[in-house]
Amino acid sequence: MTSPLTGIESWTEFVTAREIPVLRQTAHALTQARTRADRINIREIADIALHDPLMAVRVLRFSARHRGRRQLQDISTVEHAVMMLGVEPFFHHFAQFDVVEDLLAAQPRALLGLLHVIRRAQRAARYALDWATWRCDLNSEEIAVAALLHDLAEMLIWCFAPQQALEAEALRKSRPATRTADAYEAVLHFPLEGLQAALCKAWELPELLLNLMDDSHSERPRVKNVKLAIDLARHSANGWNDPALPDDFQAIARLMNIDEDTLMLRLGLKHDDAGASAAQQPAPRD
Repeated sequence: MTSPLTGIESWTEFVTAREIPVLRQTAHALTQARTRADRINIREIADIALHDPLMAVRVLRFSARHRGRRQLQDISTVEHAVMMLGVEPFFHHFAQFDVVEDLLAAQPRALLGLLHVIRRAQRAARYALDWATWRCDLNSEEIAVAALLHDLAEMLIWCFAPQQALEAEALRKSRPATRTADAYEAVLHFPLEGLQAALCKAWELPELLLNLMDDSHSERPRVKNVKLAIDLARHSANGWNDPALPDDFQAIARLMNIDEDTLMLRLGLKHDDAGASAAQQPAPRD
């Protein structure tokens, strides 16, 4: 993008007018899946989409836009969206894709920045799903989807306005104490979460997902599940020595009603036999 935009409304229109790209591996996986459309199951298709936040939001956006008049309840999970659409119609509507790696081929730094945010979202979704399942949440996938899409607005800026994303990254690195959200607000002149909410509403995404992604309601257990997963993925992105992690561990243990040693075992940061501390263990690979 070369001409500057001002305000959330113009940014929402700018992003909405563009086709959301997907990861190359997602496009490849769906192409392969289509060759066995007569015997593939809905869960397999959903799993492919859920590994890519950009594909996941495409599915949910399409589902919201084409839901039937008699459908009273929002579709808040990817598996439900695929089930309502049907396998053959799914592959018909999602046959061709713009690919992230092609879109940003001329801007490798922006591509790396986007992939970093996507990997973080993937990890957050895995954490959120694990904890929600442990807590016997009635719909764990809703929690996982909310974590996967929590930073969607940032991903889309990397895709469609990489120069602004690079400016925000440079500002954050020049001032290490600066939060990512503050860096983006300094560049865009409005809160990033404002754009996220505007996009969710413009695309008619389920109100439930918007609420689950709203950190201001983190006193609610399901929202806290999402927020803590995001926090852990963000703080551990560069290793397990971040000073914010001890507070994260305490909060997660309280949410799950387990002690911190048990949490360390569940996170793969401690072994029963060796009893190694989190700081001594390498960060899990994405």
